[in-house]
Amino acid sequence: MNYLSVENISKSFGELTLFSDISFGINKDQKIAFIAKNGTGKTSMLNIIAGLDSSDTGQVISRKGLNIEYLSQEDNLNDNLTVEQTIFDSGNETLKVIEEYEHALKNPEDENEYQRAFEKMERLNAWDFETQFKQILSKLKLDDLTKKVCELSGGQRKRLSLALILIHKPDLLILDEPTNHLDLEMIEWLESYFEKEKITLFMVTHDRFFLERVCNEIVELDNGGFYTYKGNYSNYLEKKEARIEQEQASVDKAKNLFKKELDWMRRQPKARTTKSKSRIDDFYVIKEAASKRRNDHEVQLEIDMERMGTKILELHKISKSFDDLKILDNFDYNFLRGERIGIIGKNGTGKSSFLNIITGEIPVDSGKVVVGETIKFGYYTQDGIVIKPGQKVIEVIKEFGEYIPLTKGRKISAGQLLERFLFSRKRQYDFVEKLSGGERKRLFLCTVLIQNPNFLILDEPTNDLDIITLNVLENFLLDFPGCLLVVSHDRYFMDKIVDHLFVFRGAGEIEDFPGNYSDFRAYEDSKPKEDTIEIKKPESKTKLPVTKAKLSYKEKKEFDGIEGEIEKLNSEKSNIEAAFLDSSLSGEEINKLSIRLQEISNLIDSKEERWFELSSKLEE
Repeated sequence: MNYLSVENISKSFGELTLFSDISFGINKDQKIAFIAKNGTGKTSMLNIIAGLDSSDTGQVISRKGLNIEYLSQEDNLNDNLTVEQTIFDSGNETLKVIEEYEHALKNPEDENEYQRAFEKMERLNAWDFETQFKQILSKLKLDDLTKKVCELSGGQRKRLSLALILIHKPDLLILDEPTNHLDLEMIEWLESYFEKEKITLFMVTHDRFFLERVCNEIVELDNGGFYTYKGNYSNYLEKKEARIEQEQASVDKAKNLFKKELDWMRRQPKARTTKSKSRIDDFYVIKEAASKRRNDHEVQLEIDMERMGTKILELHKISKSFDDLKILDNFDYNFLRGERIGIIGKNGTGKSSFLNIITGEIPVDSGKVVVGETIKFGYYTQDGIVIKPGQKVIEVIKEFGEYIPLTKGRKISAGQLLERFLFSRKRQYDFVEKLSGGERKRLFLCTVLIQNPNFLILDEPTNDLDIITLNVLENFLLDFPGCLLVVSHDRYFMDKIVDHLFVFRGAGEIEDFPGNYSDFRAYEDSKPKEDTIEIKKPESKTKLPVTKAKLSYKEKKEFDGIEGEIEKLNSEKSNIEAAFLDSSLSGEEINKLSIRLQEISNLIDSKEERWFELSSKLEE
């Protein structure tokens, strides 16, 4: 069933054309990811589809009565409402009934009000809905419902906006970077939620694990062309590589033909026949095809960074608290040359504060931070770059350095570094105010790198960066010979870049885990699971007769074995997902694994549905 059709839409701002003549459709139950470089119009595309902006050409046609919800980068929450009021401030009938019921619970002396609210809950079968939305709030760590929206942090506001659209269960959900401001536990819960729920998605995300596990189609805007790939992220990588190889072969063929036609053009007399004029017209078409080139850049740098002495960075029994919140408790660690450490943990456990302590921006309560004399920090913070009016891109980076020295006396200039991070020569002379949010983050990253640090500290460097830029950054960091300390919720990035982890458990507890994120996840999954939240339906004060059928012998036998089957399927699913990290997999192997993964997901869904069906027939 078609939900929405995009027909020949285009968008320009002055001389800058973001995209032109784009057409595609969104059908029921599709989970589509939209991939493009920063600054090429991803957010503009989402705004047009959501009806918040208009296209210069073409149209967007949606199914009559289609309910669309949009999670944008900027929220439109009412600062004067509490979290609870924000949730219930909706036209959703079921939410209104739940609000009445919650109010009745706070006034137990009014039995009539309680009974009316209870009966409405029964009539709309709102108990499951209430359970689900409370679980959503719990998973997104929105526990204080009395807190006003104006008192929430940026991350909390984003999570509240996400909770609202999940609770409303729209027909089509449009998401702009949904994993930003979520910790790893929340991201994995959201993955699981989208996998199980029959929901239609169209989203922009840089989280490649999320793409792998959630999406069943990827659309890409690349060098002016619009391409569609069925399947998940692994399949997209394989098919894109094949497409680029085919395009390059066409360009090579056109170049050979161009040389031949160029020679013919040079030998032609001024007088042209009709036949030669036709060939001349063809010549210019061939010339355009032969001159096509991709703007992809591989970063392979042998950086000649400043020498590191024997003393790098020493943390001697450091402690830090903010009022009752303890983030460090007598933490000891001596950094070695070339260490690459990732930091993970729930929001609010002190990850960013830890980085600020290391760089001297926040003092410790006790203990000592000793920095080696030869250490030069490069610190990428979440604050981003300070924009000066009238400043051009190249001018910003030259304030911090003119070049990075390479081995054997070579060097890379500021302009060349910008090119490697996808700023064309023309773009380097644009005003900074014209850059998109992702491009500004990319420029900020270049200002850190041009200073040639030997100890890089990166706080959420992947936020707002597109996948193309992430690949460039990863290649740079793989070449980087110094120490690296990075906070990130991007699991793919962490697996590729770091060797071991600091796991912030909360209350000052930090675990030094010897492995990457996938190793840590496998370790955590092997531990006993905590019980999930269960909100039981209360009894009416006027007893309502309830009758439930017993299971037959065959059904009881099926029920007893179904949990074990689900456990085995989940185990196989985890093994397949881990196998995708193996870069040596062939295209055929990736296809087989993708097909099997989809089969397992479908089996798990059907087994779980059957389990709930049978459990509902059990006598209390």
